[in-house]
Formats: sequence, C-alpha cells, structure tokens
Amino acid sequence: MKRIFLLIAVICMSSFQSNNEVATPIAVTISFSDAVGTEKMDGRLLLMLANNDQTEPRFQINDGLKAQLIYGKNVDGMAPNEKVVFNGEDFGFPIVSMADIPPGDYYVQALLHKYETFNLATGQTVKLPMDDGEGQQWNRSPGNIYSKPIKVTITEKGIPDINIQMDQIIPPIEEPEDTEWIKHIKLKSEKLSEFWGKDMYLGAHILLPKGFEEHPEAKYPLMIFHGHFPSDFGGFSTTPPDPNMKPEYSARFNVDGYNIIQEQEAYDFYKRWNEPDFPRFIIIQIQHPTPYYDDSYAVNSASQGPYGDAITFELIPHIEKKFRGMGEGWSRFLYGGSTGGWEALAVQVKYPDEYNGCFAACPDPIDFRAYCLTNIYEDTNAYYYNSNFKKLEVPAHRDNLGQIQSTLREGNHLELVLGDKSRSGQQWDIWEATYSPQGEDGYPVRLWDKMSGDINADVAKYWQENYDLRYIMERDWDKLGDKLKGKIHIYCGDMDNYYLNNAVYLMEDFLESTTDPYYEGEVAYGDRAEHCWNGDPDQPNYISRLRYNTMYVPKIMKRIAESAPKGADLTSWRY
Repeated sequence: MKRIFLLIAVICMSSFQSNNEVATPIAVTISFSDAVGTEKMDGRLLLMLANNDQTEPRFQINDGLKAQLIYGKNVDGMAPNEKVVFNGEDFGFPIVSMADIPPGDYYVQALLHKYETFNLATGQTVKLPMDDGEGQQWNRSPGNIYSKPIKVTITEKGIPDINIQMDQIIPPIEEPEDTEWIKHIKLKSEKLSEFWGKDMYLGAHILLPKGFEEHPEAKYPLMIFHGHFPSDFGGFSTTPPDPNMKPEYSARFNVDGYNIIQEQEAYDFYKRWNEPDFPRFIIIQIQHPTPYYDDSYAVNSASQGPYGDAITFELIPHIEKKFRGMGEGWSRFLYGGSTGGWEALAVQVKYPDEYNGCFAACPDPIDFRAYCLTNIYEDTNAYYYNSNFKKLEVPAHRDNLGQIQSTLREGNHLELVLGDKSRSGQQWDIWEATYSPQGEDGYPVRLWDKMSGDINADVAKYWQENYDLRYIMERDWDKLGDKLKGKIHIYCGDMDNYYLNNAVYLMEDFLESTTDPYYEGEVAYGDRAEHCWNGDPDQPNYISRLRYNTMYVPKIMKRIAESAPKGADLTSWRY
C-alpha cells in the first residue's frame, strides 16, 4: 500500500513544472494564403520539425538514425486562410506526441500533400495524390503547397504558440526533350482511364539502337527495364565527364567521386552501344506511377487497376509499332532491381507467353513466408518476435555488417503519419495497394493493423493466392513449367539491406527441387553484398548497378539463339 501512495505522488508531481505552473498547451496553427490557391483543398497536412538547418525539414524525413520529427492529419475542403491546429493529440514519428518533444531549437515547416477525387469503376470514391511528373514524392510533388522553415525554441514549458502560413508552391516539372538517341512517349491508357474514372497515362523513355534511321528494314528485339519512376533514360551519355567536375562522396557506398564514376559509366555505355559487335536492341524504361506509388508493380490489382494488362497489351505494342520492334513474345526481355526485380519476375510469371526471359536482381519479397523478416502465414504479429517474456522488435534495415538502422514498426508508423488508408506513397503501403483486396471504402485492406502489427490471416491468404510468386509457380508448375523453362534468372546479395535474400533462398529451394520440367535458369548470390546486387561477381555493387543495360545481353543473345521460333528474324537487326 505504501508503494501505491508513493507512485501516485510521483505521478501527481510529474504533471506539474518545478515552479508549480502547468505546461503550455500546444497550439501550432497552419493555414495557406490566397497566393497559392483560392479553392478548397483536400489532402494530408504535414508538420515537420528538424533540429538542424542542413536542408529543409521536408527533405530530412525518414525512419533511419537521422530521422527528424513529423506529424500528420487529413484535411477535407481546407479553405484559404482557414486555420488547422496541431496539438499533443496528433500522431507523429519518431516521437508520438508533440508534448514529448525535448527542449531545444527547431526548424519548423508545414506542407500540404494534395489529394484528388477518383470515382472508380468499382463504384467507390477515393481521395488520393495524383502523380504530377515527380514519381509520387510528397516533398517534391508539383502543386503541393508548403511554408518556408522558421526557427522555434521549445522550452521546458513546452511548444509556444506557432502560426504557420503556407505560401510556397512546388513548380511543375519540365518534360525531357527528345535527342538523337533517346525518345519519349506518353500514352493514354484506355484500360486505366476506365478504372480510375479519369484520363490516366503511361510513359516510356526509349533508347534507339545505332543505325536506326539508316536501316529502315530492321526490326528489333526489346529490352524492358523495370524500376522506380525514371525522370529520363538513365546511365547513357554521349559525352565524357567534365574534367572540372567536383568529386562527391557517396555515403551509401563509401566511395569518393561517385558522381564522376557514374558519368564515366554512362559514357562507357554509349561507346559500347556503338561498337560493331554489340547487338542492336531497343531498350525502354517505363513510367507507370499510380496514385499510391511511383510505380504500379506492373501487375493487375484490385485497388490500382489493370496496370499489368495496360503495360503488356497497350504500352509495349504501341512502342514496338512506333519504333519497329518485332512485337513477338520471343523477342521481349525483362530486367530490373529491387521493385524492378519483383516486377521482372512477376510479369514473366503472369504473362509467360509475352516475354522470353527475366533477370530479377534483389527482388522485393518473392515468397511471403519471407516477407522480409515476417512469415505472413504463420506469424501473428509483424512488429514483434513471438516471445512469452520479451518484446523484441523485428528489424527492417541493416548494413552489410548487420547493424540495424530501423525497425518494421518504425517504418510503418512513419507511413501512418504520411498518410492513412495506404496513402503514404511508401514501401509497405504500396505492397498493400498492389497485393490486397479492395475494401468497401475503395482503399486496400490492411495486411496488418498499422498501429499494432497484428496480421489479418484472411488478407494473407488473398496475397498468397494472387501475388506470392513462389507459391503461384509451385501451385501452377504443371501449366507454367514449360512456358518458363530457361527464362528465370534471379540475383541477390546475401547481406541485402532489407533481408530480401531470405525469400530468394526459398524460391531457389523450389526451383532446384522441381524436375518436371527443370527450370533451366539461374539463381546466384553476392557474398556480403548489399542491396541491390545484380549478378556480377567481379565488380563491386556500386559499379555493377550502373551496368544493367549491358550485363545481361550475352545471356539474352544465347536465349534468342536457343528459343527463337522457326522463321524468326535473326538478321535484320544484326548489322
């Protein structure tokens, strides 16, 4: 009983300041001026605080060890000069309540990530951010409004009253211009426009082969590079690096002058592309952002619509017709890393007759028994390991020595601040937007409770039947085996930062144990290699990642020689 009275006393004392004054109530008031808009706006209103001014707070938000503070809430029909108040009850990351922010000097900024209304073909109405050419980056999206950072001092009494007006608007992004080598297209997709209830577009950056204009009789095989939203065709330059270029350090790879290395590799690719013995291909890098992410994952899904069909049956035939592609499945090849690695494999599995090989580097989880470090079929909670007496969080990111930078709970809670209903535009939410069934409200059904991490077994089963690539291949191998034989190539570092190698091990176990027919492909691992190792054992990751467009060509040529149908054109493009 004495201990109870003592505990009550401590609690009571802690609710008062040492001078017996109550802490200052939190009231951060945000509005936007007529200068950035005269209409009412919907969206996610974000309040950010950074303890340094190295760059704007909006560019310092992440879930790593250098994470800065962010709080968010939805606004519907926010009018010019209308005041929206943030207080200690608004959910934030990494400090949940603003009342717990420690004293100090902070740079404070607000931003409104604007939503548009979509009347879906499924009958629901949803509000989501439309991509405006930036690849679904909330802190850079054209049309979003924000405030300039202001310096604020938080004292022991708490956060003083702050009034913030958003009077800045992110400008439009200029479209890349065509060159002799690189062309750009933007195609309205009838399939996607019907689903979303408004005009929706797919895009691509096309690298033409040497001699394209001089050889009008030639038709070309197609290499399709999948990956995150490319602003232009990357890694190709007709000029060598500027000798006066100032070297920049890459913290990711611990390499000095990495900017110069990238420019040199781009110029080397241009020279290789022009060599007499290099096969003449068309290479495309596609743009398929959705209102949920910087790309669609290139498959059909309940909440995002028929992106798989739109890309395979609208975009690619359009490109092949315009730029003299062969237009046949045997002449199309898929490759990419990370998201692009999953897409390359998924598209090959979902459309086995339309493509003749995939090269999937460091793919996102291809077996959901290893959804990074979670087994979504057996685990009951994603955030914590199962234990009677401990509460140990599941890691989300490591370096090549296993040092942890963030946990699964932290990453998901940051996403919840950036947007509810899978609208954060980040990694865990896009997997839900792609793999989950559509809820009655039109948004994806959660795989797990975003706050607690408790897994929904029914949703996990839906994921398994529709998007678990290992499970689908094993389930349907009697129909898929002959169609996929010789087409599957998977590469991953055994110290992948996101633990993606675990799912690759499980996929390899299936592929190597299956003999009717044997898959006749390749699975390889990079020793101590991080994300995104892509199959080159002789070069460091920071070099091989710049050589995607050439490293698989010998294997593609071998595949063409072995699999091209009788009478196929094997000569017009070999000049």
